[in-house]
Amino acid sequence: MHDDESSVAFTGFVREVGPRLRQSLIAAVGGEAGREATAEALAWAWENWDRLERMHNPAGYLYRLGRNRGISALRRRRPVFPLPDRSPDAPWVEPGLPAALARLSETQRVAVLLIHSFGWTYREVADHLGIAAGTVQVHVQRGIAKLRHDLKVDVHA
Repeated sequence: MHDDESSVAFTGFVREVGPRLRQSLIAAVGGEAGREATAEALAWAWENWDRLERMHNPAGYLYRLGRNRGISALRRRRPVFPLPDRSPDAPWVEPGLPAALARLSETQRVAVLLIHSFGWTYREVADHLGIAAGTVQVHVQRGIAKLRHDLKVDVHA
């Protein structure tokens, strides 16, 4: 049972961490599985708030928890990134991008999407994933290089 003070602290935590947790899990395991994993991770957080709030990096812990649950969900369905919406009012998306993103390593995909799609800093990604900022930079560089190769993008043209 949570008291009022604990409930207020949890609500503030969810407001602060929830959107970024969802973004990172969507980047890791795809849209539907990422949203479901976020909901499961936050439900676990509520049930275990007394334990979670004492952790050094509670957002990182929830990311790993959600990621593991999201990967389990992925085993039951595919694709991670569905084909772009082709309706006339949908924004244009490179048709090969979903498959190219799926071919990146998970860490490369998460780093590239969080930095280039969601506007996170290298430091924010590093803290969230529990790795060094320099390591994030390497994953982004390698991921972008693989995407350019797979999509046949010539940056020198």
